[in-house]
Amino acid sequence: MSEASPDAAWLAAALAAARPRVLAALLRVFRDLDIAEEAFQEASLRALRTWPRTGPPRDVAAWLILVGRNSALDGKRRLAHLTPLPPDDAGSGDALSNLDDAETPLVEEIDAQAYRDDILRLLFICCHPDLPATQQIALALRVVSGLTVARIARAFLVSEAAMEQRLTRAKARIARSPVPYGAPGPAERTERLAAVSAMLYLVFNAGYSAATGSERAALCDEAIRLGRLLLRLFGTDPEVMGLLALMLLQHARAPARFDADGEIILLEDQDRGLWRGPMIAEGLALVDKAIRHRAPGPYQVQAAIAALHARATRPQDTDWAGIDALYATLERMQPSPVVTLNRAVATAKVGGPAAGLALVEALAGPLGGYFHFHGLRGALLMQLGRHPEAREAMGRAIALAGTPAEAAHIRRQLDRMVAADAEKN
Repeated sequence: MSEASPDAAWLAAALAAARPRVLAALLRVFRDLDIAEEAFQEASLRALRTWPRTGPPRDVAAWLILVGRNSALDGKRRLAHLTPLPPDDAGSGDALSNLDDAETPLVEEIDAQAYRDDILRLLFICCHPDLPATQQIALALRVVSGLTVARIARAFLVSEAAMEQRLTRAKARIARSPVPYGAPGPAERTERLAAVSAMLYLVFNAGYSAATGSERAALCDEAIRLGRLLLRLFGTDPEVMGLLALMLLQHARAPARFDADGEIILLEDQDRGLWRGPMIAEGLALVDKAIRHRAPGPYQVQAAIAALHARATRPQDTDWAGIDALYATLERMQPSPVVTLNRAVATAKVGGPAAGLALVEALAGPLGGYFHFHGLRGALLMQLGRHPEAREAMGRAIALAGTPAEAAHIRRQLDRMVAADAEKN
């Protein structure tokens, strides 16, 4: 044990960082998500009582696993009317916190391979295929990240009671399903990794489009933190590098995306001096490293697109032809109307608004109820001088807006167009 007493901020950060590893190991032992969560909470409470007086242990995760495991076993034995474990000295948890001889073999038992499988298993359970995407995100934020139910509810704009019910239903569905707790084989790891990556990007996108700045930062930061964890587990996987790079490069623009009133600022109008340079540098380095593996994938392509935006010091320096080509590659890898809609922006920059509109119009069927479809269509129609059609498209976009900021952004465009028409008349 160290002699220095940790402060509150260090304690909170240490517990948050250790949570995925500890919870994953406890889940492997007890094969019950609720028991594993309760065991982690009990271990955390003992840490909060003990470490300020005795200092933190040499291996925080091993200490928490040991204390959590013993606490859960004690509870199970009491329920079974068996002999409980000896009580902690003075009821404080000091006896367990000082069991260095017990911690050492536990650390040796959790080797790198078991750790990776444990974490991957925990993440995979959260993105169980039987769960809707919203439940996957909520469960990951609650179980892996440890966010409170109230905080998750605010991010999803629902009541705390509704979020509690959503999480309860998700856990019940997992409990009814045959969840494999054994170590996954190579093929299963690949499948799990793809599912986990998709879930983490859903978490990031939930934050990126959140209504309030605090929730945007919380969810995006948490997705990036989990992305770093995934990269530590799969340090040579280029798609994991691409995923983390993509999130870093997009989140780096966060300080410039909204004005003081919370209204959206388009990429071309953003103050690029507000972009986070260190985050961009890290993202660009990851993109370059991933590309050297010569195994391209969708996350890498999206990260490469974000990198071209990040490398442009001025809007007019943006390599729109390169972005258009990358979106064409992404269309072949991952055909999607949304990908084509995004490509239409680059196509319009390269070939003019009519070329972009031709791509957009073809998407009316699958994207007729999508806010961004009508917003982009209205903007391109406005550039072409087709103002009556533009007004109709923008009105539809306002009706479909997911946040007040989205609606306000379209309304400002509409107001400018109306004012311009009034000047002409």
